[in-house]
This record gives sequence, structure tokens and C-alpha cells, in this order.
Amino acid sequence: MVHTGHSDASAGYQIAIRIVIFFILPAWGMSNAAATLVGQNLGANQPERAEQSVLRTAKYNAIFMGIVSLILIVFAEWIISFFTKEPIVKGYAIDAVRIVSAGYLFYGIGMVMINAFNGAGDTRTPTVINLFGFWFFQIPLAWFLSTTLKLGPIGVFIAIPVAETAITITSYILFKKGKWKLQKV
Repeated sequence: MVHTGHSDASAGYQIAIRIVIFFILPAWGMSNAAATLVGQNLGANQPERAEQSVLRTAKYNAIFMGIVSLILIVFAEWIISFFTKEPIVKGYAIDAVRIVSAGYLFYGIGMVMINAFNGAGDTRTPTVINLFGFWFFQIPLAWFLSTTLKLGPIGVFIAIPVAETAITITSYILFKKGKWKLQKV
């Protein structure tokens, strides 16, 4: 089978993203629990308890994701070897898993923050954060890194944790401002 650089990078990315998503699933479940806790506590007129629940969940999610990040960074080659033996595809997959999982700590926190807004009934804030974070930041950054800086697929991979980190920081700042506590649940 003849591969071009783009198809090898795409194949490697597809393998990596499946692994990344598999390891994100438990953290996603924890962040959904945060949404429930926010809704319950705001419904009980306990906004401070809602905030503490979110911060505690974010802490545990960050710890979990930090451990998973270390596992994926250290064992990326071994894990990827179950999915492909093609050296070029394997190389891209390893790079993608290591680069993307380097931001897991932030993903763990960001997922909880975004879901806290949703749990409060504030769907506008996460929509705006994600719109700007992904469409107006991550995509242009991926293009810039891959073409202008000539990093190719590595630039695309780098844009993912950079954008996720920016989304997490933005979400955290807006969460701490506390306007979500004013939502009627």
C-alpha cells in the first residue's frame, strides 16, 4: 500500500484520537457529575456548595487526567503498537498521543468548568467559549503552526492542547466570577 505523508499523518491521528477519547471517558463522566451537583445545589439555593462541588470535582479530575497523561506519554509507543505496525503511521500516532495528552490536566479541569455552566442552566457561556476557543483560536493556530511555521501535522497536534488550555483558563476565570450562580434552576 502506497501512503502519502498526509494519509500517514491522518491515519496516525485517527489512532491517537481513539486512544485519547477512550482515556477521556471517565473524566467526562466525572465532569457530568459536576453538572448534576451544580444543578442540585443551585436548586437547593446553595450556590457556595455548588462552587465547592465543582472545584473539588475539578481537582479530582485533574489528578486522574494527570496520571493518565503520564501513562500515555511514557507508554505511547507500547500502546500504539497494538494498533499499527507501519513505522510512519506509528510515529505520527505516538507524537499525537504524547502531544495531545500533555494537556490532559487542563482538559480535566476545563471539562468540569464547562459542565458546571451547563448544570447551572447557562448554556450560552460554554457555547461562546467553545466557539471562540475551537473555531477562532484552535483552527487558525493549527493552520499557522502547520503552514507558516512549517511544523506540518505536529503543528496541528500542538494546537489541540494549546487551545484546550486557553479554553480551560477562560472557563475557570468566568466560573470564578460567579455569574452562573445567578441562574435559576
